[in-house]
Amino acid sequence: MDLTPPPASLADLVAPPAGSRMHRRDFIFGAGTSSYQIEGAAQEDGRLESIWDRFCATPGKVLRGENGAVACDHYHRLQEDLDILAGLGVDAYRFSIAWPRVMDEAGRPNTRGIDFYKRLLDGLAERGIRAFATLYHWDLPQHLQDRGGWLNRETAWRFADYADLMSRELGGRVAAWTTHNEPWCSAYLGYGDGHHAPGLANPRWAAQAMHHLLLGHGLALPALRANAPQAQHGIVANCAPGYAEHDTPADRDAAHLFEIYQNRWVLDPLLKGEYPADLWRYWKGCEPLVLPGDMELIRQPIDYLGINFYSRAVLASQGPDTIAWVRHPEVERTTMDWEVYPQGLQDLFEALKRDYANLPPLYVTENGMSSHDTISGGEVDDRQRQAYIKRHFAACSRAMDNGVDVRGYFIWSLLDNFEWAFGYERRFGLVHVDFETQKRTLKRSALAYADFLRERAAG
Repeated sequence: MDLTPPPASLADLVAPPAGSRMHRRDFIFGAGTSSYQIEGAAQEDGRLESIWDRFCATPGKVLRGENGAVACDHYHRLQEDLDILAGLGVDAYRFSIAWPRVMDEAGRPNTRGIDFYKRLLDGLAERGIRAFATLYHWDLPQHLQDRGGWLNRETAWRFADYADLMSRELGGRVAAWTTHNEPWCSAYLGYGDGHHAPGLANPRWAAQAMHHLLLGHGLALPALRANAPQAQHGIVANCAPGYAEHDTPADRDAAHLFEIYQNRWVLDPLLKGEYPADLWRYWKGCEPLVLPGDMELIRQPIDYLGINFYSRAVLASQGPDTIAWVRHPEVERTTMDWEVYPQGLQDLFEALKRDYANLPPLYVTENGMSSHDTISGGEVDDRQRQAYIKRHFAACSRAMDNGVDVRGYFIWSLLDNFEWAFGYERRFGLVHVDFETQKRTLKRSALAYADFLRERAAG
């Protein structure tokens, strides 16, 4: 008889509160990644150059001049990473398809690249894991950028062609399709302030790029629905609540303008068919060119809305229509210098429910944190991440108790990866990656997540 005591469960380190609706079996738990951040194999099997390949090769754009040429080498370590997902016990995996990997410059399919995603989907199906596929997580083919990128209206039609091809090739294997991940980042960070690829900086360009991104979403939806009628179809927005630094009319208006620019710039066109008028108070004279019929395409019904949540913003007025972010140094922060504020998730969700009568079901499609994770004795005890997850699960549970329809929660991210302009310095993963050896080590947060999911399945 084996008298060895069973290992103590770590589930309570991250689990939602007892009685939470998140314990229901129909609530989906998962983890997420994106193509450029993990795949590597940047010049293999016919993959074309992306705007992030070009951006990373531009001196001064990325910390230490790093790039995603190898990243987590996921392209060659697919089975290992699928086994990690299965070991965690997740219900679903959120990933993105690399547009430059699956089509040539003429728009013809690249079968070698497509076959990679077929192997990925086959591996998920074999392990009983649902696939949530994102079409665009920022890696635009460079040849399209050479013709204007998202400033060129034609790119929206090329995106629809890409969506049509992918949903024809992969449609029956995907549970949920996402058109765009965080169009705010693509538009503002890529075209408004230059922090991300393609590195352009003009608010007028950001407004036009956003319109074409959203137009591409609208153009893609009919093909996705026709080719994958059994799947869900939606989009993912990064949102944050804004709070006034002082309870004054000026600071309250500053918080309002922040939420217009951060949240409603994306959500109002999708759910109301119009851009918020106050956006042009903030960006005077930056209205995009909108042609007849555009807004009807953009506001087509969606099956779900993904929300990526990380933090909040505290705002103060610096004069009419001018805002300033207020940093309180004494509060808990991540290594991204983002305040840890779980209550913001509840506040955000309840505000969305209040403000949009046609709000579709929600998924938390990204939530997580970067920390200084190091291996000691073969383990990574990422205590701040464990507490972060638990507190955000609790905030989501409170929002659900108050009537918000949340269907699932994806932790960002599965692996430590290439964190865009910050290179490999910022670690968001449940799994530690040694980027020299590519060794994967499950952090204590991952072990706790797996224990929670195991106990939930058994219950």
